[in-house]
Amino acid sequence: MRASGILLPVSSLPSKYGIGCFSKSAYEFVDQLKEAGQRYWQILPLGPTSYGDSPYQSFSTFAGNPYFISLEDLMEEGVLTREECDGADFGSDPRSVDYGKMYKARFPLLRKAYERSDISRDPGFRKFMEENAYWVRDYAIFMAVKDRFGGKSWDNWPEDIRKRWPYSMDYYQRELYFDIEFYEYIQYVFLKQWRRLKEYANGNGIQIVGDIPIYVAFDSADTWANPQLFQLDAENLPVAVAGCPPDGFAADGQLWGNPLYDWEYHRDTGYAWWMSRLAYCFTLYDVVRIDHFRGFDEYFSIPYGDTTAHNGHWEKGPGIEIFWRMKECLGEREVIAEDLGYVTDSVRQLVRDTGFPGMKVLEFAFDSRDTGSANDYLPHNYPVNSVVYTGTHDNETLNGWFADIRPEERRLVRSYLNNFRDNSDEICWDMICTAMGSVSKLCVIPMQDYFGYDNTCRMNQPSTLGKNWKWRMTEGELTRDMILKIRDITARYGRLY
Repeated sequence: MRASGILLPVSSLPSKYGIGCFSKSAYEFVDQLKEAGQRYWQILPLGPTSYGDSPYQSFSTFAGNPYFISLEDLMEEGVLTREECDGADFGSDPRSVDYGKMYKARFPLLRKAYERSDISRDPGFRKFMEENAYWVRDYAIFMAVKDRFGGKSWDNWPEDIRKRWPYSMDYYQRELYFDIEFYEYIQYVFLKQWRRLKEYANGNGIQIVGDIPIYVAFDSADTWANPQLFQLDAENLPVAVAGCPPDGFAADGQLWGNPLYDWEYHRDTGYAWWMSRLAYCFTLYDVVRIDHFRGFDEYFSIPYGDTTAHNGHWEKGPGIEIFWRMKECLGEREVIAEDLGYVTDSVRQLVRDTGFPGMKVLEFAFDSRDTGSANDYLPHNYPVNSVVYTGTHDNETLNGWFADIRPEERRLVRSYLNNFRDNSDEICWDMICTAMGSVSKLCVIPMQDYFGYDNTCRMNQPSTLGKNWKWRMTEGELTRDMILKIRDITARYGRLY
């Protein structure tokens, strides 16, 4: 069945209090997706963000981002007042998230809500704690201790708590009891609000495409609480870290810094942690997009302490075995394999063996260095079992991309689209139509491309800090005329819900 969807991070939704969240605007966006004939809403990872504000570097692979909690819902519960929320400074630009102000304003409000909640008497909270005991307690302790030490990375904590010595764990659990419960409360509220929104979306025929990074952050509850899962030394410091090798786009490669998995340990335990992680993801999302899928075939290992990726080398990952285990434990599940970047024949074979659809990005199709007819990203070469995007959160917007590419590449685009008119807005819509008209079973278009925006509205520019993850849609920006235009194109290419 042919279908389509829109890529819009939760943070990019309109809302009154500085960042998109699970407020009324989220429900309105679901209604708009339905009216536009879409079947999927793709989002970015929902985890709590750390330094750099990237959803791909989170303090926990299980926890939810406190910024996404609807303050309006807490007002309705009576644990916050409108005056308190209106009096907080979340920034003045409705088009951009101010993460510095968000951090300073959001947590004091959530703390007030917690202190007024009498949460320990809530039977729903007790049930939540029982069902999520395998991760939520460690996360809450991690965050409370991190606050105690001024936000320092856990490898800079005193040795007793850094290595989780039993007497130290007991001490901090007593000493920071209310701080720990505060973080547990946040997760309870987050999950309750998210499940309500997801149920509303599903009830309106909208499926949620979630996104999980293959790696976890070093400064995370996952690494601190489970050092055995990773390639760490006796002091629980990484032996090697993740990244990508140098290429034509990055002369020094990419140094992500995430700890690498000890795949032998995971294999010996039947991939138990991974099965828990994936099982939890499938309670949050209907479809899971796994970022950097090629890392399951081979992963790039860079010596810890290096400042570039030059000395890295490839190591074998778990391959198809982990996905056989997934099918055995979780049954048939919907997964999108993010198979972009440096793709080898063995990566292609792994994607084929799993049966998961891979990704096709239309912006990649017109690189003048790869003009051959066998270019995997040219639409006439797509397999049906694929998901096509004009671009992803890591790419330029369509109009920004078209303005930046070489003249010879613009000629390739015009030739392929048979559009030789000098109008970039027309090119943008032609590209969307080309993606929609492809044989790929699913087509996902970033919201910015429907609006025809330039790179000032780009979501992320990899390997940069300070200007990413900020773009937001404003109230009323997605007009009914635009919704009907999206619906018309969706119907034209047989993807209408």
